[in-house]
Amino acid sequence: RAVRFFLGSAGLTLHHNCDEFEVSGYDDAMNPIRTYQVCNVREANQNNWLRSDFIPRKDVLRVYVEMKFTVRDCNSIPNIPGSCKETFNLFYYESDSDSATETSPFWMENPYVKVDTIAPDESFSMLESGRVNTKVRSFGPLSKTGFYLAFQDLGACMSLISVRVFYKKCSTTIANFAVFPETATGAEATSLVIAPGTCVPNALEVSVPLKLYCNGDGEWMVPVGSCTCASGFEPAMKDTQCQACSPGTFKSKQGEGFCTPCPPNSRTSSGAANVCSCRNGFYRSDTDSPDNACTTVPSAPRNVISNVNETYLVLEWSEPRDSGGRDDIFYNVICKKCLPERGMCSRCDDNVDISPRHLGLTQRRVAVRNLQAHTQYSFEIQAVNGVSNKNPYTPQFSAVNITTNQAAPSAVPTVHLMGATASTMSLSWLPPEKPNGIILDYEIKYHEKDQGEAIAHTMTAQRSSARIEGLKAGTPYVVQVRARTVAGYGRYSSPADFSTNLQSMFELDFIDPHRGHWGSSPALCIQLHIVFNGNYCLTAVIHVIIPAIESPIVTPGMKVYIDPFTYEDPNEAVREFAKEIDISCVKIEEVIGAGEFGEVCRGRLKLPGRREIIVAIKTLKVGYTDRQRRDFLSEASIMGQFDHPNIIRLEGVVTKSRPVMIVTEFMENGALDSFLRLNDGQFTVIQLVGMLRGIAAGMKYLSDMNYVHRDLAARNILVNSNLVCKVSDFGLSRFLEDDATDPTYTSSLGGKIPIRWTAPEAIAYRKFTSASDVWSYGIVMWEVMSYGERPYWDMSNQDVINAVEQDYRLPPPMDCPTALHQLMLDCWVKERNLRPKFSQIVATLDKLIRNAASLKVVTSSTASQPLLDRCVPDYTTFTTVGDWLDAIKMSRYGDNFLNAGFASFDLVAQMTAEDLLRIGVTLAGHQKKILGSIQDMRLQMNQTLPVQV
Repeated sequence: RAVRFFLGSAGLTLHHNCDEFEVSGYDDAMNPIRTYQVCNVREANQNNWLRSDFIPRKDVLRVYVEMKFTVRDCNSIPNIPGSCKETFNLFYYESDSDSATETSPFWMENPYVKVDTIAPDESFSMLESGRVNTKVRSFGPLSKTGFYLAFQDLGACMSLISVRVFYKKCSTTIANFAVFPETATGAEATSLVIAPGTCVPNALEVSVPLKLYCNGDGEWMVPVGSCTCASGFEPAMKDTQCQACSPGTFKSKQGEGFCTPCPPNSRTSSGAANVCSCRNGFYRSDTDSPDNACTTVPSAPRNVISNVNETYLVLEWSEPRDSGGRDDIFYNVICKKCLPERGMCSRCDDNVDISPRHLGLTQRRVAVRNLQAHTQYSFEIQAVNGVSNKNPYTPQFSAVNITTNQAAPSAVPTVHLMGATASTMSLSWLPPEKPNGIILDYEIKYHEKDQGEAIAHTMTAQRSSARIEGLKAGTPYVVQVRARTVAGYGRYSSPADFSTNLQSMFELDFIDPHRGHWGSSPALCIQLHIVFNGNYCLTAVIHVIIPAIESPIVTPGMKVYIDPFTYEDPNEAVREFAKEIDISCVKIEEVIGAGEFGEVCRGRLKLPGRREIIVAIKTLKVGYTDRQRRDFLSEASIMGQFDHPNIIRLEGVVTKSRPVMIVTEFMENGALDSFLRLNDGQFTVIQLVGMLRGIAAGMKYLSDMNYVHRDLAARNILVNSNLVCKVSDFGLSRFLEDDATDPTYTSSLGGKIPIRWTAPEAIAYRKFTSASDVWSYGIVMWEVMSYGERPYWDMSNQDVINAVEQDYRLPPPMDCPTALHQLMLDCWVKERNLRPKFSQIVATLDKLIRNAASLKVVTSSTASQPLLDRCVPDYTTFTTVGDWLDAIKMSRYGDNFLNAGFASFDLVAQMTAEDLLRIGVTLAGHQKKILGSIQDMRLQMNQTLPVQV
């Protein structure tokens, strides 16, 4: 633990007038030693000095001196004056060079610095042997190249046997798979010196920073941060090394686990493997973990049964004999129409309906409709699983050949009345949708409505129209039509009611419906129809007509969000909710960032008939997979369903050209978190609350549509040039892979979630609801009011989970109104049903904006909970003022402090607002943050100097 400097007999210099002398002797073990002795107790005014040679400091801040000496008891010396002493003094003198002489420095306290007065624990008399005393003293901090030790005797009878000079250090050590270098102790006995750590070879950081504290006794304290063995390596040598996995074993993830044998159907011949390669013919799907066994494709379905009924077919089959080792089996039904005269088969056209669908079936039965009569078909039933797309060969299938029967035509669509007289009706209709052959003729069936079908009449027609004659005047009839082919008649059309006319009719408009207004409101309009049959009145019908209101109040049904992943074909959702944009209308001008799937650009959009606008363009990177394209466009399928001023607006998509693009409105100020950090302290409370109100309004709209965001955070809020905040990034957090490197998203129960922003029930049970979005909104409020501070600071994700579970909550940011922090706490209620709804949050913020005085009541920033004390940096843990400025996110002013001479914490603690203004800290928000931290520093120093905040 200690490096020692030894002093020999030639290493001490006597005062030229002193009465000390060097003698030889023996120690307690009878080893020969050299000592310095003095015993001039009978002479008054003794002042004897002994000084060491120059001792180099070697960057040591604190030095320890061990002295062994004997002192004679003054009472054992007869006839001595009262000036006899039993103590001596220890001094040191710092110098940048070995420059001491017999006269310089002066033999006196100041320039020598006194360490202590040394007294023995035991003294001796003439009748006893000398009793050796051992004393250790330390001094510091040392700052010059080296130093001298000096011993002063003021009238004692003593012997200085040995002097040992040493310092303490913490030796090189390994903890948590991190190496911490040899570190000297600090300037004070209570000092803690930080030693940075480095992961051992083949280990990676789990939590940072890696540091270990060396205390004043040369002992290591508890380490902060840790490393774990990388994938392909396992702990060894009592957790001090990471050794490679041996051939035949692997380790897929970084962590504390050990290498394991390769899963079934996989192998590895080299060491340090993080995945075992599949054997020939075996595969892993894109969603399989490296820990999963390799699997293969299934065999063909068995026992295919077909049941043909005219042009309708039912297919059933049994599961494959071999599933390939997987349980995610699906079935595809491929329809082919065969032409015997040509000896070939081709895919069926889109008219053939396979229900419930033809791809990705989980059940083993389909119904096939709309086949052509007297036609040969071939159906292939494929069995596929999660690795079939990895197999270069066509999936194994079972085939069945069928020939459809002759089918009668389908029903005739609705029959229309083209005209009528007192004795005739003219009718028309469209041919059947499925004639299944050549239509030979149509049969028309009709009867009086009140007589029933028992006495119905029929007639035929060669075309899709007919005229029925010989009918009764003013009589209602029921009419139906059906078609006939060589296979027979099809089904009748639905019954249609028509009436013949009377012999004459007189119609009178009692009030003109277009002019009948009373005052400014539309009037009731009455039409009176008087009908005559022959020479007498048959009937009178009065119609009461209420015209439409000129400005109607429309209350449409609430629009509900539709998950695009419920579509069998995700492209259908894109077509339904996102407008296709021609690539010629889009011009990319500048790359402004990187997204989940490719680059994010700024550009221009010029649609026909519209003015050119600036837009943001997300592009899909080259070489994408079908899954990546689907996931990329799913955001457009989601965003396209929203229409709200606080939701990012989708302009459209480009899917028919390369690259594939999502085009949205352009938000000039970018992400909210970075925008706030860039403009720290620049906004009024009302402006910040206005931003929060906009975010809450957008989330209320999403909540009303039953959409759960899952990743609400300031980084996913965009800000335009008018400080309007809009919610963005829809659905992307769902698609984060398990190997995603972004530390914001951490694994929990098989998925990646942003721990610091996520409600406890969503972390523990994956229970995402609008109530969990409300929790996230509370975190966003805290981010906004703290100008983009990281929630929970440098705590690890697991520490955050534990703290929240113990009911700890974030404290109010500096200058945060009490009402806003209370709203945050309401959003963080553990019972999700007790959290406010977004509609209530919007109403609360509106009330606060209207009553601005309520925003002037500010919560104290002093946290009462132990966890929250982390927000007040302890200045004693920082080596320099620059480190302290880094901790409070004010590192931009490091040079300002240094150039102005504020290089020590004692000077910083005395700074005022005027001092900050003088050195160039002109932003009011930054002044408040720095002065607030200075106030905390003074409290830690137990100072009471006033601070101007």
